[in-house]
Order: sequence, then structure tokens, then C-alpha cells
Amino acid sequence: MPTTAALSSDLAREPARDGWAAGVLALAVFLAPALGVPTEEMLQDTLKSMIVSFGALAAALLFLLAQRERRQPLRWHGVLWLPLLLLAHALGSMIWSHTYLAGVEAVRWFVFALIAWLGLNTFSRERLPMLAWAIHAGALVATIWAMAQFWGGLELFPQGPRPSSTFINRNFYAEYVVCALPFGALLLARARASALAFLLAVSLGLLATGILITGTRSALIASTLLVLAVFPLVAWRCRARLAFSRWSRGLQAGVLAVIATTVLLLGVLPTSNTAIIQENFGTTPIERGLHRAQQIGPNDYSLNLRMVMWKATLTAIAARPLAGLGAGAWENEIPRYQAEGSQLETDYYVHNEFLQLVAEYGLVGWIFLLLLSAWLLAAAWRTWAPAGPQAEADQPWRATLLASLFALMLVSSIGFPWRLAATGALFAACLGALAASDARMGHLRRWSAQPLRWSPRIAHVALGLAGVGLVLAFSISQRAAESEQKLVRSAKLALSLTATGNPNAPQYAPQRREVLRLVREGIALNPHYRKITPMVADELARWGDWKDATWIWESVLSSRPNVVAILTNVARGYASMGRIDRAQAWLEQAKRLQPRAPSVRSLEVILAARGGDEPRALALAKAAYDEGISDYDLLNTYFLLAWRAKDYALAQKLLDERMQAWPDSRARGLVEQGVLALEQKQQDRALQSFRAGLAAAATPQERAALEQEIPPALRAQVSAPGSQTSSSSR
Repeated sequence: MPTTAALSSDLAREPARDGWAAGVLALAVFLAPALGVPTEEMLQDTLKSMIVSFGALAAALLFLLAQRERRQPLRWHGVLWLPLLLLAHALGSMIWSHTYLAGVEAVRWFVFALIAWLGLNTFSRERLPMLAWAIHAGALVATIWAMAQFWGGLELFPQGPRPSSTFINRNFYAEYVVCALPFGALLLARARASALAFLLAVSLGLLATGILITGTRSALIASTLLVLAVFPLVAWRCRARLAFSRWSRGLQAGVLAVIATTVLLLGVLPTSNTAIIQENFGTTPIERGLHRAQQIGPNDYSLNLRMVMWKATLTAIAARPLAGLGAGAWENEIPRYQAEGSQLETDYYVHNEFLQLVAEYGLVGWIFLLLLSAWLLAAAWRTWAPAGPQAEADQPWRATLLASLFALMLVSSIGFPWRLAATGALFAACLGALAASDARMGHLRRWSAQPLRWSPRIAHVALGLAGVGLVLAFSISQRAAESEQKLVRSAKLALSLTATGNPNAPQYAPQRREVLRLVREGIALNPHYRKITPMVADELARWGDWKDATWIWESVLSSRPNVVAILTNVARGYASMGRIDRAQAWLEQAKRLQPRAPSVRSLEVILAARGGDEPRALALAKAAYDEGISDYDLLNTYFLLAWRAKDYALAQKLLDERMQAWPDSRARGLVEQGVLALEQKQQDRALQSFRAGLAAAATPQERAALEQEIPPALRAQVSAPGSQTSSSSR
């Protein structure tokens, strides 16, 4: 490890030969945002994680090969201890917390630390432009994809909230672009040729428009602060070392005009993408940016949802202040700390990196945040007041790196960009480049740059480890890709069978077997995949295949035992199979976590009804309903109980509410309304409801099934040709 201050002269020089390690890192940083998967059979961030991981390991291998005969020290920096501290905590968490999730975190922090260390040793001032171009170009390509989705309806990449470029989610894309924005601004300020300056100005206008079309509030706020405060301050402070200060006044005005014109011209062009129009956030980039910004407030659904997660996380932090929940374990442990009656289980992250870090890592998380903040503040001061020629020469680069990290910290307060491959790699690269600048400036302190003892023997050991790392990365990536492919295929096939309206038809038997084969093989490869696996079980339950749905849900619970919604799904499965004792056992497990969660209250009613205690079931249903709990199963069971109790007015009210809240149940609801009318001797009203229900059926199979629920004596009248017309005329 580091030795003495006598070696400070070595810190001023990066290795002349890095084996193209810096180039490989820059290539990975470019490819991660620029490339996406054109099918749904691999998640976008899985591909990006592979690009970043293989890029980091390949760069390490090349760098170590170039240094295998070196005897002079390499570099170390105190900031590298921070990700290594988190890595150590994650490894420990594998013993006492969730082994798989902690292992994923350990790999993440290892790759992060490796990128930062490589950056420390390879990002010389001469190589920094290459990094800046890679970051800017990656963001630009990603923006072109997003614009093609916004204006051209491009569907090359699967998308969630649109336009998401190659990131599946527009927020992920916007967060990356705003962090990349300072590098494009620096390239523009350094441009010596007017043609290059105008091209870069257009590209910056495109990036700004790309942020607008997403409407991502955190990115809009961060970009506004960058443009109005950070960039002008950096331009003024670093003007002596940037080419823009020597441009003519006409060129300076022209460049600003090009940026503004690009944003204004593109900002008023409406989208033709139907899915985006239906969001009602505006049809032009400027409209969307303004609309989303104006939504910030106490009635903002998205922010209120985050507040629920943040409050639960603060409760977890108070309960586990020292050790934390365990690395990566937030999604598994948070149901224990949610407010009574809440049931928020669709998110895997807190949407606040700082809260999640402290919740999962406890005291170690606090140490990481406090020391990182102290180092960045010290780095900002050294950048503002440079001492010596090296510091002055590095000043624009340091300011750019700090501006990017500033934007990252802003978007991290309401998202989870550290956990996304492209943005996480950018974070690590910025820390590595800033640490390299510290080394050039000669900051030889415990928490600054230090010499790292090196020898051919150490190099050969490190080479062997890098080779093993590449082999492991290939094996893990191949297994992850195969598992995702099988699970996604199974889910897509299951959804397509559901869409037929008659998935249990004999002609679909081979497809049903294929669904089960794929999901079994996918679970065998990765039993911890919570995102897709439950989707298959949900579809099987819709078909009435409770046996297979239940074992799939149980496989998820073997990895995530605290997910209340899946616990209650398993209980429903056993109840549907007549195994009330098992269903009751699973219900009790869910009640220990969230006794007042909607799915738990609903299941209590269902089990009481199926157990023959209808008066108790009716009382439980009424109590939950009066408390405002909205759940399809609860409302439907309450309706059936009221019907059996001959409380027709209440039954009709509940049926109307169910059909309004869940429109897919309207056809069946109208037929049930007809049966209610018959019991009340209202035959004309019953016939009208039967006809309306059959007309509302989405598929011929649904219509045929509904016809069987109509009394045989009336079936002919309802199904006769022209009966719907005569009913309508009345």
C-alpha cells in the first residue's frame, strides 16, 4: 500500500502506456447509453450492466498487461476506500441479510471501485477530452433515439414511460443526459473552430430538448440550475483557460443563438406518438416541460408515492441505525416498516439514493456520504482557488466533473441513478478523473492521492484476478441473459393466451405446457427474479390454474418472504384449491407484516366466507369497505355476500362500484345485475341487463360463457337475432 511522501513526484505522471485502457473505458461509457436491446427478452439495464462490467474488466486487463513489468508505484486515492467500504459491508451482508441481493451489491461496488481506480491511473489531462467526447456522444445518440420515439413513433426498443430512448424509462434517460450535459458544455467552451462550435451548440440544444420531452422534474431542475448558475459561474472563473473567451463577440452571440433556436424550434413541434399524447402532459417538448414542472406540489401523485416510501425508509433507519437492513435488502425488508395499512410493493428502490444507502448500510452508509461530501467540497474549493500551474490547467476539467456530480446528486434525491449501469459508470468515472487531478496537483494526504506500491509480481497476480473476473462475468451474464429470456418468453406467451379469451381451450394445451416449461427453467437458473416471475403466476391464476400459480408465487417468496401481496396470493391459491388450513397459515404470515393491508383485509373476508361463516365475513367486509379500502376481491366478495343476504340495494350499489372501478368486469357485472333483477321479479329489467352484458362481451368466448349464466328459459329471448336492437329501441 502507500508508502511515503518522498514518492510524490511519481504522482505527477500517469503511465505513458495504459494499453488503451482509458480508450476502452471511454468506449464503454459511450456504448452504455447509446445501445439498447430491440426485444423484450432482455432488460435494457441488463445489457448496459454487461457493457459496463466487461468494459471495466477488459480495461483492467489491458492496463495490467501494460504495467506487468513496471516497478514504479501506481496511484491510490483515499476516495477509493469509500466504495470498498460499501463492498465490504455487502460481503458481510451476504451472511446475515439477503445473500443474493447483497451479492449483487458487492459486484456493483467492485465494478464501481475498479472504474474509479482505472480512471485515477489512466485519465491524464491529455486523455480527458476523449472521455468527454465519449460521454457527450453517448448522451447525443441516446437523445436521437428518444426524439425518433417522440416524433417518429420509433418502436425499436421496448419502452415503459415514453420516450425512454434505450433506458426503458424516460426518467433514467433524462437523469443520464443531465449528468452528461456539463461535458458537452466544456467541449463547446474549448472549441477553437467556429464550425465545431456551431455543431456542438446544436448538439447541446438537442440534449436540452431531450430533457424537455421527458418532463422528468429532477432533470429539469438540475438542468435549469446548471444553465442559469453553474455554467455561467464556471465560464467566468475559468475564462482564461477556455477558448470561448477568445471568440469574437459575434461568434459568442451566434453560438448562444444556435442553442436557443434549436430548443425553441424543436420545442414547439408536436408529437405524433399516440401513447405520449394520451398521457395529457402536453404534445410539444416545451409544453411537457412546463406541465410537469407545474405539477410539483402537495397533490402530485408521483411525489406522494415517493413520500410513502421515504417515510417507511426513515422508520427503517430509526429501527436499524448501525448495521442497516443489509446491502440491497430494502425491497425485501421494507414491508416490515411501512405505515399500518399501506401496501407499496411495486418498487424495488427508495427513489432517494441517500436514504436507501443509509437504510441498507447503516453507519457505513453515513460514513460514505459524509466523507464523500467532505472530499467533494474540498475539491470544489481547490478548483475555485487553484494553487500552482497543474491546478490551473486542470481547473476547467475539475469544474466540469464537479458540475456533473452536482447534477447527479440532485437527481439522486428523487431517483436511483447510482443503481443504473450507465449513470453509475459515469459516477465512478467522474470520481476517478477527479482523483487523478488531485494526483497531478500533488495532494499527498491520507484522503488524497498516494503512491501505490507496484511490482511485476503484483501485476501478475492482478492479471490473474482480472482474468478470473472476466470468466465469472461471462458466466454470470450468460446465466442472467438465459434466465431473463425464458421468463420473459413465458410471461409473453401467458399474456397472449389470456388475450385469446379462452386460454384453457384444448388447442392451446401445447402453449400452456410451454409456459410452464419456460418458467420452470427460468426459475431454476435464477430463483431470485422478482420482476417477471410473478407475472406468469398472475396469468395462470386468471385461467384457474391455481396449483401452478401457487408454486410459482411460493418460489418468489423463497427469495422475498416479506412481500404481502404475494403472500396473500399464495393464500388465495390454497383457498381456491380447498386447502383452507394452508391458506389460513399464509394469511397469518401476511397479517404479522401488515395486518391492515388491503389484500390482507380482503383475504380475511374471502376465507371467512369460504369457511361458511358468512355473518362474520359480511361484518369484516363492511368494516373494510367503510374504511375506504379499495380492492377488487374485497368489493366482489362483499357484493356476493350482500346478494346472498338478500340485501339487493347494497348488492346493486357494490356491483355498480365494481363495474365503474374495474371496467373489464362490466360484461359479467351486467349479467349478474340481470340475475339480481330476476330475483326481484323484474323480468324486463333482467332481459335488458342480459342483452347489455352479452353485447359488452369482449370476445366470443366470453359471450358464450356469459350465456351459460343466464337462466335457460330466458336464454333464447336474449340471444335471438334482433333482440339487442329491440332492447335498445325500448
